[in-house]
Amino acid sequence: MIPPLSDFIIALPEIALLLVACLVLLIEAYTQSRQGAYLAAVFGLLLTGLLVVYTGTPETQGAFNGLYVNDAMGALLKLLACFAAIVAVIYSRQYLADRGMLGGDYLGLLLFAVLGMLVMISAAHFLSLYLGLELLSLSLYAMVAMRRDDVRSSEAAMKYFVLGALASGLLLYGMSLLYGLAGSLELGAVAETVRTGARSEMVLVFALVFVLAGLGFKLGAAPFHMWLPDVYHGAPTAVTLFIGSAPKLAAFAFVMRLLVDGLQPAYGDWQQMLAVMAVASLAIGNLAAIMQTNIKRMLAYSTISHMGFLLLGVMSASLAGYSAAMYYAVTYVLMSLGGFGMVVYLSRAGVEAEELDDYKGLNARHPWLAAVMAMFMLSMAGLPPFVGFYAKLTVLQALVGAGWIWLAVVAVFFSLVGAYYYLRVVKIMYFDAPAAADTIPASHAGDARILLSANGLAVLLLGILPQPLMTLCAYSVQMSLR
Repeated sequence: MIPPLSDFIIALPEIALLLVACLVLLIEAYTQSRQGAYLAAVFGLLLTGLLVVYTGTPETQGAFNGLYVNDAMGALLKLLACFAAIVAVIYSRQYLADRGMLGGDYLGLLLFAVLGMLVMISAAHFLSLYLGLELLSLSLYAMVAMRRDDVRSSEAAMKYFVLGALASGLLLYGMSLLYGLAGSLELGAVAETVRTGARSEMVLVFALVFVLAGLGFKLGAAPFHMWLPDVYHGAPTAVTLFIGSAPKLAAFAFVMRLLVDGLQPAYGDWQQMLAVMAVASLAIGNLAAIMQTNIKRMLAYSTISHMGFLLLGVMSASLAGYSAAMYYAVTYVLMSLGGFGMVVYLSRAGVEAEELDDYKGLNARHPWLAAVMAMFMLSMAGLPPFVGFYAKLTVLQALVGAGWIWLAVVAVFFSLVGAYYYLRVVKIMYFDAPAAADTIPASHAGDARILLSANGLAVLLLGILPQPLMTLCAYSVQMSLR
């Protein structure tokens, strides 16, 4: 049966983004205009964001026979994903142009990756969840391998592909076990089956192990983090910028849809597993980051620790915890965009500003850039008055409120450990003598510089006035769980 017109209206953002992705590929093929493809991609993402606002609703709406859900949480996450993708494209324009990568192939893959994120965020069915995940993953595999003449990039893509295929298999096997228990692929039907107790406890726990293994890989949480440092290091920095930002919003939505919408009645089982993954992520991420001299690898290990904090919010299994986890995911994406964006901005043709030594004496050469980079580092460290402080504080409050006081103590301890490597970057920029000549051309991308400045100020202002964003996240989660 053909779905009603109202279903297609709800899915307008995804339909528009698919058409724009195809248009970008056609522009590159028939006009050879890379600037035209770039502008089409940016305006296409902007149009998608506007359509998300147009179709958004505080009430939960289903479409396509239960495959798709339109709710407040999904609308907010999709809008932020489009915004993050626009920022990533603007930051990367000069970097990609210097390396001959700014074209329809890269931009098309990026748009298809965003399309996969939107499908994941609005999925209410195992099939749509998995299709969105694979569309995102396959696009990212190709983006990592874009520089075919770079051995490091090809190696990173191969590792990402092999481990990603393994994780997808584990996730798919877990979903198949859940389907066997519930007799349905709809998340609502699975939740009802688990709630009524018409299940085998052993099979359910077995399925949860496989599902959480797949989720852990997609989030980059320990002990399924093996791919993340190598991929972040080996991929072109522009690709690392994108992978480290917007997909985290989709991964958070994936966790919420699967564990909260589908498996909330079994929270006593998955809660303990998430606790182990969160503690392992905090320990491995923060301790390994201390030893890194490459800033991309350092930020990769810091990502692992941040995902540990996000899991702590989800594992509290309360409205406050889910809201805190969403707030943490949003603020992390904002900080990650700035951190990796600065690495992209400081790079130029033939030079990758990815070693910590490249940042020595940055304050003496470019005081404002050093100040903006310091804002990102201090915010990631969780120091007030930056937004990262309140992100961690809300998670800790949710943990304490749920009775997990010992976990809150562990999280605070590893946050103190993690502050070391962030403060080391600030120390290098302000107190070390410059080790090399200035690597930033006088005509370097002005739009990226302005956006970086706005990004840094947003990290500060949202830390001074955190309540609006907190309230928005709490409202969207509350409306979606009603």
